[in-house]
Amino acid sequence: MPRTGRRPGAGGTREKILAAARAQFARKGYEAATIRGIAAAARVDPKLVLHYFDSKEGIFRAALDFPFDPAEAIPELLKPGLEGLGVRLARFFLELWDSPAGARAHALIRSVVGSDDAAALMRDFATREILARLAQALELDHPQVRASLAASQLVGIAMLRYVVKVEPLASARADRLARWIGPALQRYFTDPSAIGSR
Repeated sequence: MPRTGRRPGAGGTREKILAAARAQFARKGYEAATIRGIAAAARVDPKLVLHYFDSKEGIFRAALDFPFDPAEAIPELLKPGLEGLGVRLARFFLELWDSPAGARAHALIRSVVGSDDAAALMRDFATREILARLAQALELDHPQVRASLAASQLVGIAMLRYVVKVEPLASARADRLARWIGPALQRYFTDPSAIGSR
């Protein structure tokens, strides 16, 4: 009796495509990297890249292995408005980092510190997917600078809490830590004097 169902693919094809994508994104950046270029580097048909990852954005997210989708999360955080955004954003990131999915975020932070390629991937992702979305919602001058400063606070907390493990940050409850750092983030988002004129 003939077998039915999907034909088995070559072993490791998905991983080979991901490796090629990481190299392409790190070397060329998101905008210049293409599905065709990734497929050529992986020695597969471009349709196979799309079969596994749906789009360039999909393969980029998979290559980075980021633990959440900013296209969904950032609009939800912004939905109640700018008031209280600092605490909401801090709580969201801390709860994510403390969750089982947070192990991927910890690995990502360590990778960024030790690898120029990982840093390039993360920089491109954070700029396009997180900072740009936050900046669009800000109503004051220099929105990109404001979003970047808020991100620097969150990344700094992540380094000290999860990598270096500095107390009391390492053992503080996420909700308490969010209340501590939320006002600093909020100042970047809503205080006109937080960013001086050039």
